[in-house]
Amino acid sequence: MEMSHTMRAVEIREPGGPEVLVPVTKPVPVPKHGQIVIRVAYAGVNRPDALQRAGSYAPPANASPLPGLEASGTVVEVGPGVTRWTIGDKVCALLPGGGYAEYVTTPESHALPVPAGMGLREAACLPETCFTVWSNVVMRGGLKAGERFLVHGGSSGIGTTAIQIAKALGARVFTTAGSDEKCAACEALGADKALNYRTGDFVAMMHDEGGAQLILDMVGGSYLPRNVKALATEGRLVQIAFLTGAKVELNFAEVMMRRLLITGSTLRPQSDLAKARIAAEVEANVWPMIAGGKFKPVMDSEFVLEDAAKAHERMESSGHVGKIVLKVEA
Repeated sequence: MEMSHTMRAVEIREPGGPEVLVPVTKPVPVPKHGQIVIRVAYAGVNRPDALQRAGSYAPPANASPLPGLEASGTVVEVGPGVTRWTIGDKVCALLPGGGYAEYVTTPESHALPVPAGMGLREAACLPETCFTVWSNVVMRGGLKAGERFLVHGGSSGIGTTAIQIAKALGARVFTTAGSDEKCAACEALGADKALNYRTGDFVAMMHDEGGAQLILDMVGGSYLPRNVKALATEGRLVQIAFLTGAKVELNFAEVMMRRLLITGSTLRPQSDLAKARIAAEVEANVWPMIAGGKFKPVMDSEFVLEDAAKAHERMESSGHVGKIVLKVEA
């Protein structure tokens, strides 16, 4: 199939709400050294896309200004120096940006093979969440079998991934979610206990269990001091987002007295080499979990590329359970 010189895409017209996502025609990107071009089948929709749309999460230098941090599809062109992939390979990939389009470039080391038996729709949901969860829960957070692990927002794409991966690692998994239905969905995925944060107190839940040895949080704000209280002595808190604010007053005496570790990271600004290392760890550790039936992405909904604004409305309504995707292939 011959490649066109132009492609359908969705761009951010100006900072704002979902309505600023508009369909456009753009030139097909050209691969640089070490990059591949993917004809996108599906693109994952993630919270950072909404932050970028709102004007609070600028893409890195030299990255596409189009939103979209993960996609699945077919390799249609390889740049100089590419050794792993050939034209026709089916891949899913972490992207520096540009996923909301028919074609996208990414470093070859950020692409992974589509897991055996998995369709491109589900595969599009793997890179952003698997890279984020593995790098923060395991590489940074050091989760081990038998430890008590708490993840907030258990019904989100990150949450549903973290529950399954932590369970596969042998941890005891606790989570919070915003409704009894979402809590039931989290427990069906393997969470030992899911708490409706609108009616219950996660600090009390974790105290009853002896405290969390590791917490993965994307809420921030008032959750920060509460997370500190919910940790066991020598527990670790890993912060990966701030849905309710990044600034809070925190009494560090408790951190010192109980020898707590507070850390965090964001994925997008990390170097290509750092992301390549994460990709290698994900392929070596998470792909076998998928093959063994211990993990699969939870799918919420699908929208066509031109309806990206509706996909963002769905995500920001917080009614979703699992991942939202854009179907790009016409």
